Amino acid sequence: MGVGVVLWAALLVAATALHAGFQLTVTALTYPALVEVEETRFARAHALHSRRIVPLVALVYGTVVVTCLGALVTAPGAVAVWVAAAASAVAVLVTALRAAPLHGRLGRHGPDAALLTALTRADRVRTAAALAALVAAVVHAAGF
Repeated sequence: MGVGVVLWAALLVAATALHAGFQLTVTALTYPALVEVEETRFARAHALHSRRIVPLVALVYGTVVVTCLGALVTAPGAVAVWVAAAASAVAVLVTALRAAPLHGRLGRHGPDAALLTALTRADRVRTAAALAALVAAVVHAAGF
C-alpha cells in the first residue's frame, strides 16, 4: 500500500470507529433513556435530545462521508473500502429516510409506543451498519 492509501485506510478506521461508538452509545444509552421518560416530560426531553444530537450527527456522519470518499479515491479497487462505504451509506440513509422522520413525528405527537419501537428498530439497523463498516475498514487497513 502506498502512503496515501495507508493514510486514508487509517482515517477510515478512525472515522468508522467513531461512528460505531456513536451508534452504540445511542443504542445502549440514549434511546433507552428517551423511551423511559415520563409522558409529561417527553416533549421537553425529546426536544433537548434533538437539538443536542444534530451537531454531533453532522460531525460524525460528515467525517465518515469524507473518509469513505478519500479511501475510495485512493483505493478504488479495494472491496473492503466499498463495503465500508456501502455500510456507512446504509446508516446515513436509514437516518435520513427513517429515523429523522420518526423523530419529527415524535416531536409532533409525543411518546407513541409504535413510533418509539420503529425508532429503536431503525437504530439497530444503523448500529449494525456502522459496525459492519468498522469491520470492513479494519480488514482494509490490515491489508487482507
